[in-house]
Amino acid sequence: MKKMNIPVGVSDFEEIRKNGYYYIDKSGLIGELLSRTGTKVTLITRPRRFGKTLGMSMLESFFDIRKDSKALFEGLEIADNQALCDEWMNQYPTIFVSFRQVDGLDFTGAYDMLTWVISELYKEHRYLLDSDRIDISDKEIAKQLEWGQASMKNMKGSLMLLTRMMQQHYGKPVILLIDEYDVPVAKANNNGYYNEMLDVMNGLMQALKDNPALRFAVVTGCLKIAKESIFTGTNNFVSDTITNSRLNEYFGFVQSEVNELLKAADMTEQAENIKKWYDGYHFGDFDVYCPWDVMNYMLELQRNPKAKPISYWKNTSDNAIIRSFIDYAGSTITKKLETLMAGGASLEYTAETYTAKDDLGVVQKTILTSEDVTLKAGLLTWCAKTLEKLCATARVTETAKKRTVKIGGIKNQNNKKYLIRFLHEDSEDGNIRVTIVGRNEAGFSFTFAKDAESTIEPQFKAHPLDKDGTLLIFDEDIVTEA
Repeated sequence: MKKMNIPVGVSDFEEIRKNGYYYIDKSGLIGELLSRTGTKVTLITRPRRFGKTLGMSMLESFFDIRKDSKALFEGLEIADNQALCDEWMNQYPTIFVSFRQVDGLDFTGAYDMLTWVISELYKEHRYLLDSDRIDISDKEIAKQLEWGQASMKNMKGSLMLLTRMMQQHYGKPVILLIDEYDVPVAKANNNGYYNEMLDVMNGLMQALKDNPALRFAVVTGCLKIAKESIFTGTNNFVSDTITNSRLNEYFGFVQSEVNELLKAADMTEQAENIKKWYDGYHFGDFDVYCPWDVMNYMLELQRNPKAKPISYWKNTSDNAIIRSFIDYAGSTITKKLETLMAGGASLEYTAETYTAKDDLGVVQKTILTSEDVTLKAGLLTWCAKTLEKLCATARVTETAKKRTVKIGGIKNQNNKKYLIRFLHEDSEDGNIRVTIVGRNEAGFSFTFAKDAESTIEPQFKAHPLDKDGTLLIFDEDIVTEA
């Protein structure tokens, strides 16, 4: 076993790189974000302790015009792209703000914490007060924000103001990085002042809407709060969740990264144990390890080679908002969950829209840009041939006495789509039929249990049913009173 400098609880990219902590290279995230230059705002939602803050810290180090970060990125993937580094590294004014500490038992307490966060942000950029390119009235508001004495109106506009001042000072548009955007609203929901905090956060997020001083923005959080609630009017808005595959390798550890970590620590014998305990997530196309668990366990093994794995992550996140949503929804969501667990199904429809406006803001048009339908079945009985329909690389052969299913090998992908019909029988309220053409793109799991039916839990992504692009047909019998 080799002694390694394992960073646990360190989310500052510069600190990790300067102090020689072990770092799993996630710099490819920079190139992925810059590959979509037309996207004004990217929202990234991932569970807590999956590297969001460290990723944002890395972005700040790379873009911030006040820094010289070349040495920090030496040897990393992004450094191989010299043209991109020349164009973007330390070339743009950058704002990095986290709302992680905005909490309180009531709105007054939480608002005080928000005032403090904004005050600290303005202290960091106090040099703007000496700039002769900035209007004196903006400087006066900036002073009030720094001192924590600004009106609520000016608090709501604080991010918009700061981007404008930085753009005027540097003569370049600003990159805005907002970490843990959802914490104030989630805490507010837990403590009974949701509407008040939502109003304030909606005001702050106006910096993302039609802001000529903004180059682009990246926003992270654990929850995807409805766009209509907090990102109202935000154009060129792209949401990246765990069901997507575009950025999923950059949050959490993928298998190759864990293999590399274990090899570097001379702990390859722990591979099976770590996989069993911490490889419990599937984001898009990637099986993902919880980095908080892996790094904590690696650190513990260095202290005690006989240490047993435990769940380090379970006490790091507040699940109160989930409980509150269930309570709020009452019997409707409860029945839905019970149905799924008992062998029913869950049907999800999501859509993304883009709103375009003319220069005067008089005419606007909202365009539907994407739709997604997912059918999640609960517990279904299965036979071996079912696996052929649930796995794109499955091959089935039969003899008189045996049926064999081979699974795996990318070259064996069949690219088949299947017609899926789900029937919910209900003699009292009428039967429900769901019809989609789809693929099981989320993998599957099945369970063999003694004295019980073997079960399988599939999930299907809908593809167009017809030339009109129909994704779903939902038929419900109408039951009339006798």
